[in-house]
Amino acid sequence: MKVTVAIDSFKGSMTTMQAANAAYEGIKRVFPNADVALCPLADGGEGTVNALVRENREYLRTVEVCGPLSLPVSADYGIIDGGRTAVIEMAAAAGLTLVEEPKRNPMHTTTYGVGELIKDALMKGCTNFIIGIGGSATNDCGIGMLSALGFEFTDKEGNDVEPCASGLEKIENIELKNALPELKKASFHIACDVKNVLCGENGCSYVYAPQKGATPEDIEKMDAWIARFASLTAKKLGKDNSLCPGVGAAGGLGFAFMTYLGASLESGIDMIIRETHLEENIKNSDIVITGEGRLDGQTAMGKAPVGVAKIANKYNIPVIALAGGIADGAELCNESGISAFFPIVKKPCTLSEAMDFENACKNMSDSTEQIFRLIGAFVK
Repeated sequence: MKVTVAIDSFKGSMTTMQAANAAYEGIKRVFPNADVALCPLADGGEGTVNALVRENREYLRTVEVCGPLSLPVSADYGIIDGGRTAVIEMAAAAGLTLVEEPKRNPMHTTTYGVGELIKDALMKGCTNFIIGIGGSATNDCGIGMLSALGFEFTDKEGNDVEPCASGLEKIENIELKNALPELKKASFHIACDVKNVLCGENGCSYVYAPQKGATPEDIEKMDAWIARFASLTAKKLGKDNSLCPGVGAAGGLGFAFMTYLGASLESGIDMIIRETHLEENIKNSDIVITGEGRLDGQTAMGKAPVGVAKIANKYNIPVIALAGGIADGAELCNESGISAFFPIVKKPCTLSEAMDFENACKNMSDSTEQIFRLIGAFVK
């Protein structure tokens, strides 16, 4: 029997490979001679760097950069492909988890550190960038990142504006001449699974800023400032991408990447599947195991487990998904190619108990064992 295990991380509990290893143990209890391939999985958000670095057996680099509150943070990024490609998670430098809840306010958070990571990679000789932009604490339309890369945004007196959302209000001039020359040879591939435009009721401010700590008044102001910035950008660069799907991702960071750096915005799971060569493992399998911390209706809208199922379905291979919890809407996963799904929690417990690393690993192994005992009853 050949099994491919590609499970997304159980955030706050198990990494993608810890979950895969736990499932592996359960499979081997029943089928000790099974050929089990463990594949790293991510959807462009948390775990993307570790997944790709692990798959390519290359290395992580740690850099001190400006965090979302303009205080220093240590951020990791990966360098793969013989030093040519950098793999970056914007959340490592500007993520919401880096800001304590009482201090969350997207009016004043910045993506400057994301630009510093890119700059460091450019100086190391990287010319290809794979960047996940999920989990941001920001709504600065990427001016922080762009400022770190040499783009200049000034007010009517010619002074640099603050590299955050509140600075957008004061921008009168945009200067490109001092942008890092290395950017001209660089290509950017952005893992972006949302389809939001830049402004309006479906834009970054109204849809995502509330969860980052914005008040209704702040949201209205930021939306207007971002629309004005997009207009200034269109006049300066001669192109308007504000209505393109995905440019509202990460507080408008998608807009900055596409418009100023010529980036392509791509499905995160499709990008990871391609870069990790997952299809090569799946197509020769008898069964595929996938999953994530919580299965619900959002999973069916293109998250990692459904991306795995899409490949398996091409080859008529059954897919079983395991999750820490199952929520309303999870039945849509069956319509999206997942043959069956199961929660791994075995008895009533608190959330912290369920997410405890040792408990989660044991639950994953034990649940996988029982699933394969059932399979074994039909496979002689």
